[in-house]
Amino acid sequence: MLNKVILIGRLTKDPVLRYTQEQVSVCSFTLAVNRDYKLENGERPTDFVQVVAWRKLAEICNNNLKKGRLIAIIGRIQTRSWDDDNGNRHWITEVITEEVKFLDSNKEKGQSTDTEIPFDDNSDFGFNDFESMDDNLPF
Repeated sequence: MLNKVILIGRLTKDPVLRYTQEQVSVCSFTLAVNRDYKLENGERPTDFVQVVAWRKLAEICNNNLKKGRLIAIIGRIQTRSWDDDNGNRHWITEVITEEVKFLDSNKEKGQSTDTEIPFDDNSDFGFNDFESMDDNLPF
């Protein structure tokens, strides 16, 4: 089975950092991702994706990301549900990010473009996996 997501988009607002009862940091934000086509009126449809980062990556995201920031993320899709106080079931689908890469400059922090948030310092977004494959491909 494979559950891997790669997204590039802009934050719709500043990230929110919270802590679990066990004091584990969790950061959430929404990423606006444009689709690859335009509508008849010339506008591009946009998907708004809920993103969650945990632990050290949550702290790094909270300290470095702001509304409008262009980033790339690698993660996995997770769907969860809960019941509210009235007994109504709610569902949410979100991306749990494992890696974040800055794609623009953060002038406030003095960071240059293409700054990567660690988890995998040799990030290639999974594309280099194909370079190591055998030449015996079926096509």
